[in-house]
Amino acid sequence: MAGTVIKAALFLGIAAFLITSPIEQVTGRWLSFELTDSQAAMFREYRVGAGLGLVAVVILILLVKVAKLKMTRYEVTPDRVEWSRGILDRKVDNLDMFRVIDIKMRRNLLDCILGIGRIELITTDMTDPQFTFEKMRNTRTLYDIIKKASLDADRRTGVVHLE
Repeated sequence: MAGTVIKAALFLGIAAFLITSPIEQVTGRWLSFELTDSQAAMFREYRVGAGLGLVAVVILILLVKVAKLKMTRYEVTPDRVEWSRGILDRKVDNLDMFRVIDIKMRRNLLDCILGIGRIELITTDMTDPQFTFEKMRNTRTLYDIIKKASLDADRRTGVVHLE
């Protein structure tokens, strides 16, 4: 999501440049032609329209990404991880704890500032061999809970993971 925010800021900067900069009035040695008043007015309308359209597209993409993130629910129990996702079509999946082979926690600088992170599970599950908890709060606590639950499930079921 941090990459999406950076890209959105870049495109919003381009949109602001399009909306505010009178490009049609620029003359110089690189420009070998002059625009008439009607051409300049038409160019201005298209320039501002393109800038506003770009703002609308960026905001729409951000809203969809945030909605997808907010519509994902996780439930972690000692036996399994269950998650549901989807905006209009809900999908529910689960992963048994004894299938977890490895756990990784990742937090970039922006995640540390915002107090969020991601946890990746490497599993022996056929449908989801790699599962990621996206943008979670209290990632260290969740990491410890999953690690303990995975080890307990391995002991209970007698599973031994060979690498």
